[in-house]
Amino acid sequence: MTAANSAFQISVFPGDGIGGEVIDPTVEVLKLLEKQIGGFSFRFESEKAGAQHYKDTGTALPEDAMKRAEGSDAILLGAMGMPSIRYPDGREIAPQLELRENLELFAGVRPVKTRPGAPNPLGDPRAANLDFVLIRESTEGLFANRGQTRYDGPADRPTAAHDTMTITRAGSERLFDFSFKLAEKRKAKGHRGQLMCIDKANVIGGFYWMRGIFDEMSAQYPGVEPAHMYVDACALNMVRRPWDFDVMVTENMFGDILSDLAAGLMGGMGMAPSADIGTRNAVFQPCHGSAPDIMGQGLANPTATLLSAAMMLEWLGDTHGISECNLAASVLDHAVDLAFEDGKLVPTEFGGTAGTKAVTDAVVARLDDGSARSRADSAA
Repeated sequence: MTAANSAFQISVFPGDGIGGEVIDPTVEVLKLLEKQIGGFSFRFESEKAGAQHYKDTGTALPEDAMKRAEGSDAILLGAMGMPSIRYPDGREIAPQLELRENLELFAGVRPVKTRPGAPNPLGDPRAANLDFVLIRESTEGLFANRGQTRYDGPADRPTAAHDTMTITRAGSERLFDFSFKLAEKRKAKGHRGQLMCIDKANVIGGFYWMRGIFDEMSAQYPGVEPAHMYVDACALNMVRRPWDFDVMVTENMFGDILSDLAAGLMGGMGMAPSADIGTRNAVFQPCHGSAPDIMGQGLANPTATLLSAAMMLEWLGDTHGISECNLAASVLDHAVDLAFEDGKLVPTEFGGTAGTKAVTDAVVARLDDGSARSRADSAA
């Protein structure tokens, strides 16, 4: 990034299935915001990676693409992986995990915010106004042993399989530091200011140790209320009383599972954005997968990708001190709300008729008519 003109280089990974279908309109929306807001610009560089690339070339994530991504200011990713294309050991192709590991993107940020007009599966009016954040440790935990399963017995008929969970002090400290700071930031904006550590400390010693690190670090953030909850109780309460949560932090596998539950609270995966953030790099992508069953039909809901782009804008603004990026993030977020607000825009994901183009056009219309900018200015 050139400080003089705030020109950001963005590595774009369309990936597999509907990845390109949701990435392409999102890039166009970012170009529109660049023009409307000013103060920053983008250079987009598209990269080939994913399951289809693996099938075609034998490589899921080319080294040169990895290097360019590492040198970029942010990474925007559509979706990767195809159930029908796998490694010899049966694992699906998932270069997004390699990006997390290679770039040490330790904080998986999963905002849980319900949008106007979206389905409310719980039926309770309070569940129509959710606004909390789940933070998933993304480099350790049970995922740390990915690809290194140890088997007992003969190779052709093993008698047992062993996968190891890894939790380190350094990994926990950087995760909790990030999480407490996010809780502080949210408190300054009127939220509760609570950080809840989700674990299974009553059964697994590693989680008990991790909880102790959390408690040690909480003393550094007296303005944030520390709290604990076992993961099974958390899953229960995310369905019973999700409006009670503010910021939650947990291990990799637990976060993977709970984040899908959280997407259900928002109406579906097509509404769920995410970010994987490290010390320098960050990847922004929808929580959904490549959805090969609807690829090429124009049915994919681009909302999660658009909201992931809003997260990217906010992160760039915070990281580089570019207030125009923060404004653009707010404008895009409000444009999504306004697009759905009257209840007429119903994505095919929810049983409606609005496909990728219709949803994108509705968001763009709120950017073009100035209503999203007006609401963002009023909320500032």
